[in-house]
Amino acid sequence: MPIPDEVIRVFRRQKYQIVGKHSAVKTCYWTRQALNTAEERHCYKQRFYGIRSLRCLQMTPSLARCVQACLFCWRAMSTDLGVEWNQTVFPADEVEDPSFIVEESIKAQRRALIGFKGSDRVDKSLLKLALEPTHAAISLEGEVTLYPRIGNLIEEYFAHGFTTALLVTNGLLPEVLSRIEREPSQLYVSVCAPDEETYRTVCRPLIPNGWGRLSETLEYLNSFSCPTAIRMTLAKGVNLRNPEGYAKLIDKANPTYLEPKAAMAVGYFIRRLPREAMPLHKDIREFAERLAELTGYQIIDEAEPSGVVLLSRLGKAKKLES
Repeated sequence: MPIPDEVIRVFRRQKYQIVGKHSAVKTCYWTRQALNTAEERHCYKQRFYGIRSLRCLQMTPSLARCVQACLFCWRAMSTDLGVEWNQTVFPADEVEDPSFIVEESIKAQRRALIGFKGSDRVDKSLLKLALEPTHAAISLEGEVTLYPRIGNLIEEYFAHGFTTALLVTNGLLPEVLSRIEREPSQLYVSVCAPDEETYRTVCRPLIPNGWGRLSETLEYLNSFSCPTAIRMTLAKGVNLRNPEGYAKLIDKANPTYLEPKAAMAVGYFIRRLPREAMPLHKDIREFAERLAELTGYQIIDEAEPSGVVLLSRLGKAKKLES
């Protein structure tokens, strides 16, 4: 089933550049900030991993398709819009070629940035670099591993001269990760509940056995050769609790990094949760300190504007090529 027009209109209003039938690009806030020579502010991924915000392309190959309906998510869901569509299925006849998606996503990034040519606040040499992205953040919206050719998509970004490609998943499709043709530069798994009861209430899986599927992915995570990260998107009064439960899941997965991060009160988050559910940075820092005590990971950095803290074990952390 194609994405309904009503849904596409919402994404267009939110400044998404639609790519083909099922992909999209949205220029990141931090990419735009990196162009502003008066501000010189950058994404936490640049601070943590050496990935340059200026040259980052944020995209999804699975627009409006997901296998969870998380309370804290900023995206529009069927219940928000009163529009029915099957967001857990990727029809075979709609699957577009990875090379097409990569080429069109680069064009979409350029379309989104071209307006900066007229700004006196933008260094034109920086803009020239931004128009030639070298880093793909395959996340943005939806569950990207629903796209049946996700490994080929990663390969295509490298083939097109990209030096890094991050993949972010909610981990409910371990069978896809187990047979991925090309590993990403770094694999993120979102773990946003410390136990099954909280998971069902907060993450609201749309396919059977969501918790079991996530657990399978965590057991498999240590087999990846690329750096791995567990990201915990946390909201006050929702899932910012029970660090002991998270610690057990972390011990199972043994990731390279931990990223406890504040859920942001933007988009459709504020239709489901009060603004006060967005944690302060000090709340995330305190949670990270407790995780460090329980897991043996150490706090190695933090980015207060993004509400995120980075933890790793001694000797495991490394910079990615930017």
